Amino acid sequence: MTTKQSHHRTKQVRRVCYGCAKQLLLRSALKLRTKPVRKVVAQPALHPTFFSKVGEAVLFFHHHFIVSFFHTGKRYSFHALSALMLSIGIFASTFWLHENIFKDLPSPQDLTSSPPHVSTKILDRNGKVLFRIYEDENRTIIPLSQIPLHMILATIAIEDQDFYEHHGFSVRGISRAIISNLEGKQIQGGSTITQQLVKNRLLTSEKTFTRKIRELILSILVEGAYTKNEILEMYLNTVAYGGATYGIEEASQKYFSKHARYLTIAEAAMLAGLPAAPSDFTPFGSSPELAYARQEEVLRRMVEDGSLSERQAQQARSEHLQFNKNQIDISAPHFVMYVKKMLIESFGEDVLNQGGLEVRTTLDSTLQNFAQETISAEVAALQGLNISNGAALITNPQTGEVLAMVGSVNYFDFENDGQVNVTQRPRQPGSSIKPLTYALALSNGFTAASIIEDTPITYHIEGSKPYSPSNYDGKFHGKVSVREALASSYNIPAVKVVSEVGVDNLINVGKQLGITTWNDTNRFGLSLTLGGGEILMTEMAQVYGSFAAEGSYVPLNPIMEVTNYRGETLYKNRCALEEKGCRKGQVFSEAVAYLITSILSDDDARAPAFGLNSTLSIPNQQVAVKTGTTNNLRDNWTFGYTTDRLVAVWVGNNDNTPMSYVASGITGASPIWNTLTRAVLSDENPHAFVQPDTVNQVAVCPRYRTTFCPECQGVETELFEVGTEPDALCGRVAAGQNPATWTEYGGYTTPAP
Repeated sequence: MTTKQSHHRTKQVRRVCYGCAKQLLLRSALKLRTKPVRKVVAQPALHPTFFSKVGEAVLFFHHHFIVSFFHTGKRYSFHALSALMLSIGIFASTFWLHENIFKDLPSPQDLTSSPPHVSTKILDRNGKVLFRIYEDENRTIIPLSQIPLHMILATIAIEDQDFYEHHGFSVRGISRAIISNLEGKQIQGGSTITQQLVKNRLLTSEKTFTRKIRELILSILVEGAYTKNEILEMYLNTVAYGGATYGIEEASQKYFSKHARYLTIAEAAMLAGLPAAPSDFTPFGSSPELAYARQEEVLRRMVEDGSLSERQAQQARSEHLQFNKNQIDISAPHFVMYVKKMLIESFGEDVLNQGGLEVRTTLDSTLQNFAQETISAEVAALQGLNISNGAALITNPQTGEVLAMVGSVNYFDFENDGQVNVTQRPRQPGSSIKPLTYALALSNGFTAASIIEDTPITYHIEGSKPYSPSNYDGKFHGKVSVREALASSYNIPAVKVVSEVGVDNLINVGKQLGITTWNDTNRFGLSLTLGGGEILMTEMAQVYGSFAAEGSYVPLNPIMEVTNYRGETLYKNRCALEEKGCRKGQVFSEAVAYLITSILSDDDARAPAFGLNSTLSIPNQQVAVKTGTTNNLRDNWTFGYTTDRLVAVWVGNNDNTPMSYVASGITGASPIWNTLTRAVLSDENPHAFVQPDTVNQVAVCPRYRTTFCPECQGVETELFEVGTEPDALCGRVAAGQNPATWTEYGGYTTPAP
């Protein structure tokens, strides 16, 4: 065969290959193509299997194309090799696309025929249902004509400004979201309404590259099968507005007790902002201010789009929203929302709303109901003291189990922010933070017998005004021991101690016990030991829990176990169920923890401030307890614990107005604490703390805090960590040395060298 004949044959082979591929492509397209139908149940213009047929045609083309190049491979080896490699690349990419993208691609028809989602249940420790995230997808389908125009425009403005311009996805929208996120503005997503409809109804919520590609392809198919208004109608009838509420009609009923067609602009803006994150933006949640901030963002976008004038937007902002007062079918609502937030952080909102989880919590419903009734009744009796709200928390400090959580007097009092969970809100702790200061001191040379001068002092710190701490009773008490100073909650000794051990060290040990509100260390000074830094009640429970848990950090955990509807275990709390892995770090020694417990349970030591047999004392029961009241009378606390139960109580006002009067240990939080603590104790088995082997009881001289000797006038006993007991100095006293010349050294009083 001549060279000219060879070239001619090669062209013929190529022409045949191209012809075959072209015919196969055309046949596949003609076979699968249908006319577009503009109905919600329409068959798409191109069925997903069309792409599979195209892939087969491309493979056929590759095969003949490669064969043709083999015929010319000897003369054009370089060109043939390059073509071969290119063909292999195209073949591999086509195969990957077929296997990972087009294979088993859902049909847009599934938008109207997908199976219902499975509800998530939150249970108490005994299996009682506290709340169903949704029993089924509670929705009422309404036509687009019954949805007010401003509701439609609000949804488009906040979710997909280019909805009527794109064909399933928006390059401009994605770019705008990326730029906004990079500039640190409000986090935005780049998904269109069509993409959201596809993701929520046809695909899973997994965040993978292949899922995103499938979403884009299906969005294009859906846009080819339905009109824009049909897509919008499906979206507004199926999108989640929080919990079991799906679709705009049910959302209107749930939040405003009206049909969707009667929604005002302000109400529409509130509802349009929910789908992005219903748990965060719900006005019924623990942070209602987020709902109003989201509403403001919707109104701003509508003005930006030209769908609303600035005057209309201002009128909507000033409208007072009247929310539906029908109570949600929920028990222990503050606790449920606390757990729900943790579940979202662990599993994601989509899994929570659609995954059919069964969440067994640590809550004791009987104790929870008693705590709620007690808080409500006691706070009602305190109205005359300008106290309108209260909160309580009961835990097991050994395991971190939350047994009861009352976040306010009435969760459903939305008019007064009853849904706000005070146990999760930063508030100043007053003197209740002092045990942490003294625990740090006992870990650094102090003992319970160390003498502190409760005398006037002024601190001059560069860049700050002179600071002169004072006691709540306006008096000075002279030489006091660490035991008396902490038990009676004197302020001046506490400030002197933190000045010695260091504010930074106090902050660090607080963080080790889970305090998250002390991150900006520049805000704090010596007054931190008097409650100058905000805390969460839940985190203070961990601080006090460490004293009950022999100095170990045991984080709170309200979840016992999580399974899915198939019975598969997704999470197990081994600490609560198996008593394993409870302690996450030793912060204080066992001896230091016991010394703090001994001081806080010493009714005689706190008698100078609170008197004997106050509400801080429970007959025949040994209980450690500490109060705290802020100087402005905005917060009043009581924290107390036994070996396996911790009770925390707060009273005050949500709007931060001061109480008219409250006396720690007499009124306010302490009587509520006393009632709740009695409920978790047993008269038949009185509680007592067990003294560890690392602590010794030593007889000491009351005046000089040395070991007891015949020359001492009277005798007292004190507890010391082994190795920190004071020296025997009786000989020096007998020799006539003047103890007044002795100085503090090593945490207790010794003679000057």
